[in-house]
Amino acid sequence: MIYDTIGSGDSEWAGKSATAIREIAEADGSVLLVPVGSIEQHGSHLPVATDTILVDAVVHGATERAGEDVPVLVTPPIWTGFSPHHLSFGGTLSLDFEDLRAVLEDVARTAIGNGFNAVCFVNGHGGNAALVDAVVSTVGIGTDAEILGTTYFSLATDEVSSVRDSERGGMAHGGEYETSLMLHLRPDLVADADQRDGTLWDEHYEWGGGDLLDGGSLSVYRPFDSYSESGAIGAPELASAGKGERIHEIVTRELAAVIVAIHEHNR
Repeated sequence: MIYDTIGSGDSEWAGKSATAIREIAEADGSVLLVPVGSIEQHGSHLPVATDTILVDAVVHGATERAGEDVPVLVTPPIWTGFSPHHLSFGGTLSLDFEDLRAVLEDVARTAIGNGFNAVCFVNGHGGNAALVDAVVSTVGIGTDAEILGTTYFSLATDEVSSVRDSERGGMAHGGEYETSLMLHLRPDLVADADQRDGTLWDEHYEWGGGDLLDGGSLSVYRPFDSYSESGAIGAPELASAGKGERIHEIVTRELAAVIVAIHEHNR
C-alpha cells in the first residue's frame, strides 16, 4: 500500500508475479480493484497525497474484510487525478480530463486481458467522480467483463453521519472526515491542531451539496479559492483519530460488501 511496503498485502498486485496474477484473475468470479486518487492541496494541515493515501487504505482494508475466498487484487493507486479547481493554491498536480480517462481505460483494458471477471474503480477524489462514471461506460461497452465504479466516501453516509460533530458543510475537502481518517491512518502527516484551519462549505445553490456526505443534485464548477482562503473546506478542528478509526471501519465494511456482491454476481 502507498503508506506501507509495496507487496506486503495478499491482495497487492504490485508485489506478485505475473503467474500469480493470472491465477487469481482466472479464478471464478475474480475482481480487480483500481484505487483512483489525486495529488492536490488539502489546506495547511494535510499532505497533498491525502486522497491517494486514503482511497488506497480503504480499498486494502475492504479486501481484508471481504475474506480469503474472494479472488481479488488491487492495482497500485492512480496517484494523480483531475484537479484544476485546486491549482491556484499550489502543490497540485493534475491531468487533463481526457488524459486521465485514457489512463483509466488503458489500465482496465490491459488488466482484463489477464482474465478478470470484473473491474471496479474506487475513487477517492470528488473531481474524479464524473470521469470514473464515464470510464465505466467507455470500458464496459467493449468487454464481457463487468465494469463498475464507486466513490468510497459516498458509501454508508447515514452511518458515517452518526460519527460527525460538525454541522452540514463540515465534512468537506480537508474537513472533519478526511482529517479524522488521516489522524487514524497517518497521524505523522497531519499538522498540529493550531494549523487545522478550514471554512464550512457554503454553496450558493441549495441543490449544490453540502459536503462529502451530501454531494447534491446540481453540479457547479468553482475554483476552491472561492470557497476557502486556506484551501480546506469543512471543520478539521473537530477531527480525531477515534472518529477516523470508526469511519474507516464503516466504509471498509461497506466496500467489502460491495466486493463480495461483485464476486458472487460474476461467478
